[in-house]
Amino acid sequence: MREPKQSCCHSDQIKSNALTQDLLAKENEVLTTFKVANMDCADEIKAINEALKIDGVLKVQANLVTATIQILHANKLSEYQLKKRIETTAVKILDEENSPTKNQNLNIVTASGIFLLIGLILLWAKMNSIVINICFFASIGLGGSLVFPKAWGSLRQKTFNMNVLMTIAVIGAVGIREFSEAAAVVFLFSLSELLESLSIQRARKAIQELLKITPQKADVIQSDGSTAQVDVSELQISQLIRVRAGESIPVDGLVTSGTSTVNQAPLTGESVPVLRTVGESVFAGTINHEGSLVVQVTKLFSDTKISQVIRLVEEAQSQRAISQKFVDRFAEVYTPTVMMLAMLTFLIPPLFFSGNWHDWLYKALVLLVIACPCALVISTPVSIVSSLTALARKGVLVKGGAILEVLGKIRVLAVDKTGTLTEGKPKVQKIIRFNSMSEDQILEIAMALEAHSTHPIAQAIVDLSEQKDISRKQVDKFTNISGRGVEAIIDGHSYLLGNHRFAHDVGICTPDLEKTLQDLEVQSLSIVVVGHKPHGECKGEVIGVIALGDSIRAESRQALQNLKEAGVGNVIILSGDNQKTVSAIGGELGLTEAYGDLLPEDKAKYIDHLKSKYTTVAMIGDGVNDAPAMAKSSVGIAMGFVGSDTAIETADITLMTDDLNQVAVAISAGKRTLRVIQFNIGFALLTKAIFLILTFLGYSNLWIAVAADTGATLLVIMNSLRLLNCQGEMK
Repeated sequence: MREPKQSCCHSDQIKSNALTQDLLAKENEVLTTFKVANMDCADEIKAINEALKIDGVLKVQANLVTATIQILHANKLSEYQLKKRIETTAVKILDEENSPTKNQNLNIVTASGIFLLIGLILLWAKMNSIVINICFFASIGLGGSLVFPKAWGSLRQKTFNMNVLMTIAVIGAVGIREFSEAAAVVFLFSLSELLESLSIQRARKAIQELLKITPQKADVIQSDGSTAQVDVSELQISQLIRVRAGESIPVDGLVTSGTSTVNQAPLTGESVPVLRTVGESVFAGTINHEGSLVVQVTKLFSDTKISQVIRLVEEAQSQRAISQKFVDRFAEVYTPTVMMLAMLTFLIPPLFFSGNWHDWLYKALVLLVIACPCALVISTPVSIVSSLTALARKGVLVKGGAILEVLGKIRVLAVDKTGTLTEGKPKVQKIIRFNSMSEDQILEIAMALEAHSTHPIAQAIVDLSEQKDISRKQVDKFTNISGRGVEAIIDGHSYLLGNHRFAHDVGICTPDLEKTLQDLEVQSLSIVVVGHKPHGECKGEVIGVIALGDSIRAESRQALQNLKEAGVGNVIILSGDNQKTVSAIGGELGLTEAYGDLLPEDKAKYIDHLKSKYTTVAMIGDGVNDAPAMAKSSVGIAMGFVGSDTAIETADITLMTDDLNQVAVAISAGKRTLRVIQFNIGFALLTKAIFLILTFLGYSNLWIAVAADTGATLLVIMNSLRLLNCQGEMK
């Protein structure tokens, strides 16, 4: 099978296409991407979908935040045909010669407002009516240039939207010679549309900032040792690049030369720089603080972590939230209902109750304006996009608005123990002396015996010894005793290191050792016995016991407190570790429910139990071993995205650092977003209800109606944009 074609009408296509994963082209299919202007709300997206309901178009995805339209279609359809269909909706296709003018719409709305103001001043001064009307019509024409084409495009698709309502209201006002009010309707509505567009552009800009954190060029090391600059998109796997102090790292790679601290905050939100040296990974978008690094490319730019972040944010905003789906369904019924109600308002009183045609036409026009669902339609998407973007900048990636809303309802959190509440690797907790040797002397012997082992317990002993700057002794006749431990000759004496059984077998176990080991096992600690093995004239003895355990993360206690403050009333440990250890960790953290000895399927069953009891349950784990439980939960959360490629595929939410505090941040953000959306929807509906009542009571006019609609829209937008400012715990 030949490779599917991909097409793009704009050379500045976003580097990591958010939807290519879903819109996979097959043979004889083409994936075409358009960069567009004038697509700033759900109405335009609906019109585009209607316009592209033609033979040969298989799937359409319009992305509001990235201002792109992706179309999967048969190769018999040309880009020109698709472009013409899209532009019937007043959405414009952009190319190199046709880039958007940022201030064009602002200038048009400003000019419309100036002509309206001049007309009103002349009207107040009782000047020549022809000049006054020219000013009002100029205002209508300018403001209408942003409204009327969209209305016409909607009518061509046989649908009714806000632009149609406003256009009918303007035509009606002109018909009854209310020129000043017609101009006011056009100006204020176009102003409202401009504000809505600017709000989307602000969210759009916030996402585009993610792209800017990676350099466009990289210094590739040539065979003669010199460097040559190439585009990051041209870098190949295994190439060597040089990253100087202060520069951003262009792609994911492995350090092959040099040592430096790297600031990962642009990618993870973690402000503390991390040390990176030979053999360690670095990621695109992070900043090399000091020294020069030589990095071997391990991933193409399109596969890097930062590309995954961008792709996830773009995908997330395209996943409609629960409340947004409600609003969309509501608007589908609401808009034609308003049209019908306005028609009945105009016809019934004059036809059946001798009402004045002029008066009731005016009331019908007021009804059209005040019932315009601008604030309602914009209430959810701007809130969701703002919150998703703010969380992404803090290193919390949420896969869509629906997940964000559910997250705000979480009251119970199930957590895996290892790597979540604990460090995930053993550390020496205590050293117990059994003779005159000091702790450092015991460590010296233990280090010599464990120096060549890769076992986590051995590594923990070696790490502590190196921290204490303990020198390594030479060993002779090193022997590994399967199931027991190791032994070797050190300074002419035979020493052993191993388990309780090993000490018993060689005859150095004592009642004191038995009691000590029992006490340590109750504390769920792993033990290593260090002993002098009987040989020659040496009787042998236990010289010390090293107790190891998985340490609780330094931030775990504060994170649990933050979760409680965020509204999570119950945190439950679900672990595959033994019950004694799990209970000990739970007790130390003050958690009353801690369950151990669980297989992955057992965790999934327990999540089902929790959901039946609490309805909304989140599960946090490593994204792989806990996948069944995470899939069963209402929200699956994976920790440590930077260290795990599979996490982003497994979880609904990915924390880009191993910091449990981010869960509280995410839950607080979800709750805050829910509050904002609920306020926006409630405020929009209440405003409509109040002014509809005032209209029928005769206390409203076109001026008041359009001012109320614009004011409600502006307040909803400003309230939603507050979510872009993600501070602290987002409380």
